[in-house]
Amino acid sequence: MEENFLEKLSEQAIQERLSELKEWRLADEKWIVRKYRFRDYLQGISFVQKIAEESERVQHHPFITIEYKLIKVKISSWRAKGLTELDFELAEAYDRFYLEMKMNF
Repeated sequence: MEENFLEKLSEQAIQERLSELKEWRLADEKWIVRKYRFRDYLQGISFVQKIAEESERVQHHPFITIEYKLIKVKISSWRAKGLTELDFELAEAYDRFYLEMKMNF
């Protein structure tokens, strides 16, 4: 993994990256958060499994909250004490997984 992926992003860089991510929002100036809605509980659990596998692959783990058919994902980088490029790369990957699953709804 490239070292610059783990460097804390500037406020301007965060805003630029957020503008590219339709449903994600900034929380407490150090997290990006998104909610995903599913047809049923098991579909949401399948999504959680998919993002967990990707997170484990890159060794960067989000906070995940399961509320029946609603999955909330919250990402930040502890070492950088804020947001890094890796956080945004994961957000993009999670969105791709969601779109793939949505096409099968």
